[in-house]
Amino acid sequence: FMGALPESQVKQFVMKLAGGAAKVSPADELIAMGNEALAAHDIQGAADAFAQVLQAEPQNQGALVGLARCYVMVGEIEQAKATLAALPEDKRNHPDISAIEATIALAEKADKAGDPSALRAKVSADPADHQARLDLALALAGTGDVEGAMDELLEICRRDLKWNEGAARKELVNLFEVLGPNDPRVASGRRRLSSLLFR
Repeated sequence: FMGALPESQVKQFVMKLAGGAAKVSPADELIAMGNEALAAHDIQGAADAFAQVLQAEPQNQGALVGLARCYVMVGEIEQAKATLAALPEDKRNHPDISAIEATIALAEKADKAGDPSALRAKVSADPADHQARLDLALALAGTGDVEGAMDELLEICRRDLKWNEGAARKELVNLFEVLGPNDPRVASGRRRLSSLLFR
């Protein structure tokens, strides 16, 4: 600076150098509101927030992923897939996309697995029926009983880790991806799986 400048001008100069104040866009605010609504199981509120963003930005990644999650939560798997299909190719390599795709795949498998109570009876009758136990785990995951699903998958791993080319371990890893790395159940499940892998 040449000479003394008032504080306001110095602040203005520094802000220009720093690229201005970091402002949250209205779209980002709406996406955050939608995600909070989803966490509170307010699916309609979440869908409304994501839809508002998509009216202005039809290819907004956060809004498309959020809306796909809404569809999965109400069992509209084909709608969830169609929503993700609107994502441009260059935005598909994001962890959020992998997680929602894993969620959709799990929901589809759960849909085909069958009735949990019938599968539980089948497993009780023959505890060595790994296919019935795997189907039970998928059905439980589909109803939201993640801990129950993990228990069944880990039980298959405990009995026969290599059964069906490690199918139970693969489904367990898929479940971890659906839940995300910050979910405490993932840390617990990984520890239990590690103890079986390295026993």
